Amino acid sequence: MPLINLKHAETFVEGLDHPEGVALGPDGNIYAGGEAGQVYRINYEERSVEEYANTGGLNLGMALDAGANLYMCTADRGAVFKVTPAGEVSQYSSGTEERPMTTPNYPAFDAQGNLYVTNSGSWYGNDGCIYCVGADATTAVIDTENSQFPNGCAVSPDGQYLYVAMSLSPPQIIRFPIESGRKVGPTETVVELPHVVPDGLAFCTDGSFLISCYRPDTILRVLPSGDLTVLMDDYEGTILGAPTNVCFGGPDLSVLFWANLGRWHLGMNAHTGLKGTALFYPDISPE
Repeated sequence: MPLINLKHAETFVEGLDHPEGVALGPDGNIYAGGEAGQVYRINYEERSVEEYANTGGLNLGMALDAGANLYMCTADRGAVFKVTPAGEVSQYSSGTEERPMTTPNYPAFDAQGNLYVTNSGSWYGNDGCIYCVGADATTAVIDTENSQFPNGCAVSPDGQYLYVAMSLSPPQIIRFPIESGRKVGPTETVVELPHVVPDGLAFCTDGSFLISCYRPDTILRVLPSGDLTVLMDDYEGTILGAPTNVCFGGPDLSVLFWANLGRWHLGMNAHTGLKGTALFYPDISPE
């Protein structure tokens, strides 16, 4: 049974174009993307939506720096795009010459400004990889071992590990140690997830972390003990409609938000009893 029911789960904003990603900015705004390139900025207090940019493709995951510049994985354009607060769009990385990005899915910053990017590849194609884009925008492939559709990712609160949701063969959450934009140790399985498709990740201050699942309509929680529990589940698929990504925001990072790829809204729950850990918003100043 779910740890909490859907009593306090609600629509945060609606009218979005099948949002896959959601993220909290350093300005307190919530950000999301649409499947036709839309980039949305949402005021938390007013619940007002501004479409302030367009990347021209299918937007998936995103991360922000200290200046509220947004870095968007645009899957069908094979690139990560940088979007300024004014809505100016430029290509940040398209992979390497030897291995161009094919399906960039999710980016995550560390404190030094290294941007880790999962490249999912094709479904059951065993052709995914993970890049690191340095603060100078230099790109390198850092992992080819975890190739069965690497999906959402997150840098651990202590900055020591990259956690990755592996959607296939078997579905699981893995992690490996990182340092200065490099993988510096072996991959570990954190938890296996049979019969679900894990997608997004978010860390909590109590040492647990959340996993949003594209299938079924579920948000899981891994306790500090390693035990797997269900935080929220929606068999109707209405409030949680293919919840692909999650983030915390609002007062003291106590409000949980999720994107619903299968619908047209962002969901929220201010009564989970959980708080998110602070994110990394590096200062990436132009040379």
